[in-house]
Amino acid sequence: MVFARGGHDVVLWDQDPAQVEKAKGHIARTLPEMQSAGLLEDAESTFRRISGAADLAQALAGVDFIQENIVERAEPKKALFTEVERLAPPNAIISSSTSAIMPSIIFGELATRRRCLVSHPLNPPHLAPIVELCGADFTQPDVISRARDFMAGCGMSPIIVKREIEGFILNRLQLAVLNEAFRLIADDYVSAEDLDKTIKDGLALRWSFMGPIETIDLNAPDGVADYLERYGPTIRRVGHSQSAAEPWPEDMGARLDAERRAAVPREKLGDATQWRDRRMMALAAHKRAQERKTPH
Repeated sequence: MVFARGGHDVVLWDQDPAQVEKAKGHIARTLPEMQSAGLLEDAESTFRRISGAADLAQALAGVDFIQENIVERAEPKKALFTEVERLAPPNAIISSSTSAIMPSIIFGELATRRRCLVSHPLNPPHLAPIVELCGADFTQPDVISRARDFMAGCGMSPIIVKREIEGFILNRLQLAVLNEAFRLIADDYVSAEDLDKTIKDGLALRWSFMGPIETIDLNAPDGVADYLERYGPTIRRVGHSQSAAEPWPEDMGARLDAERRAAVPREKLGDATQWRDRRMMALAAHKRAQERKTPH
């Protein structure tokens, strides 16, 4: 949807043809909803740009940009990219959606690894514009620049990860929050429900339109240096306690699942996901309407 929204012809392929048809069905239902929310001008013409391929060679014929979205394990990705490299046009950019695996691990054995990088979006990418671009030492700078321009042209908000690091930027921030959340719940400081409230009714309200550095810059009279002068010792002290904390217990998954299934039964998870996407559409539409009203 993202690439078709940007005006590009898109070809889908999966080793299971049923998955392509399932994806096209989801896209056909979602694009009109995006148009109704003001996030898309013409759902029908966007959908016409999306087709399926019978095999990988057909999918890669004449393409300029390749985006992989298979299981989050290095070995299957490496095997797939060996075939992609063999079949892809020589100037096509080869990209992975991996959430955490470093590009040197995925692409390091390819002969044309200089054209490879990670382009990690947030789920669902058609509603969350962030995309992290991360190359390895062997990735040509021009490839990063081309990928950045391509993503921006598709309405995404690309950032450059300057050096390889597991989890990149987004997931390292998310996992830092999750690790602390799990410990606070495990040590019985707060319930999962109240922790979620703390984010969605507190931090996330500011973070939906400002990052944490911009937030603290506005939380002290004289800006970020003033904020750190006031609160720096507390930040360091709490950070030390967090780094010294015991790992959260192995039964955390079962404990959280029990609380969440009481709130949303397993058979209703699909409905909850659709509700999430509708709320994200509304938020994306609001942000788009407000983005030209920034005081900067």
